Amino acid sequence: PGRLALITYGPYEGKMCTIVDIVDQKRVVVDGPKTVTGVARHMMPIKRLSLTDFKCAIGKGAREKTLKAALTRDDVMKKWSATAWAKKIAAKEVRKNMTDFERFKVMVARRRRSHQVKSVTKKSKK
Repeated sequence: PGRLALITYGPYEGKMCTIVDIVDQKRVVVDGPKTVTGVARHMMPIKRLSLTDFKCAIGKGAREKTLKAALTRDDVMKKWSATAWAKKIAAKEVRKNMTDFERFKVMVARRRRSHQVKSVTKKSKK
């Protein structure tokens, strides 16, 4: 108990949760807590979770208040948001919520960068 995990399937897909209790070989009880990550306490198959390297010190079946205190004490969510995995998920979310004009601006910037890279490499080959 206490392992931070990413939910990969279901209504809470893409949200972080903490394993609170182990039911059996295939199922665990997870909790957000709801105020921190938006995930309510419920039972979930392990197949639908991606475990992270982060863990907070809580007992088996810890209450939401205890879990929240442990997460803030250990700065687990802050450590998670500093990882490359979390940054990649955040970037994917930003791209998903882009407007048409923002996508156009990204395309123009990529073209401009590509053109500059090609001109520099062309000069260096001479």
